[in-house]
Amino acid sequence: MKLPGVSEFSWRDVATEARLLLIGIPVFLWTMIPIYHMFLFAISPKEDAFSGKLWPDHPTLHNFEIVFKQQHYFLRDFYVQFWNSLVIAAAVGALTLFIATAAAFSISRLKVPGGRTVLNLALFTYFIPAAFLAVPMYRTMGNYGLLNNHWSLILAMVTIASPYAIWVLKQASDKLPVELDEAAVMDGATTLQIFRLVYLPLMMPSLVAIGTYAVLLAWNEYLYAFLLLSNDREITLPVALGNFLAADDSPWELLMTTGFIYALPPAAVYYAFRRYMVGGLTAGAVKS
Repeated sequence: MKLPGVSEFSWRDVATEARLLLIGIPVFLWTMIPIYHMFLFAISPKEDAFSGKLWPDHPTLHNFEIVFKQQHYFLRDFYVQFWNSLVIAAAVGALTLFIATAAAFSISRLKVPGGRTVLNLALFTYFIPAAFLAVPMYRTMGNYGLLNNHWSLILAMVTIASPYAIWVLKQASDKLPVELDEAAVMDGATTLQIFRLVYLPLMMPSLVAIGTYAVLLAWNEYLYAFLLLSNDREITLPVALGNFLAADDSPWELLMTTGFIYALPPAAVYYAFRRYMVGGLTAGAVKS
């Protein structure tokens, strides 16, 4: 007899949960073990960094003190390089959002002629790996005198991020009822008013997701930053981290400490906007 309010026991549900655990636990460990080892290096004295122990005998925060006080040759421009990464990532996020939002609105809501063709051509660029475009991008930026300028990296990252951003926002825009636009027009709203008062508020989850995607893409970029920027006070922190490996006796504990610090902002951004990420990036993937 089944009691009211008590769900029937199902071995199928147990099997499903077990399969999910069998998949989820290895994936979780695969993701967290490298992060744990990075943290382990960060709190270990230099002589204990390669001890192979699960926890150092004498954990210390001295490595963080060295990084924050810039007490090593490779860290003399730590704050400048961190600021460079922050500015470039913010600029890429803002420009990508501006371009993608305007393009998606024009293609999806205004039905501009040739809009879908432009979108398809933009997506076609992803058939070419971004690494293959690095040298042509370097030459292009050189022709315009933008090498060793933050704008070179910003424009390169916007070029890479925009096609995907336009596609996601266009798909999300297609799901909005067209009756909203028609009602706004009947009330006397202009195109800009529809864009600002109707379109943007409804698209906010997708905009947050795409903005986060573009910011993290630029924040983690190494290849283009390495090619386009060269001055120590202009490079981003990922490029500066590569300098640690140039020494015969690389300070691995400081490298991992700096990397751990550099990983905290994107983790905080993702945690803050995580509820928008899945829904925003998959908006329009399945039409109702």
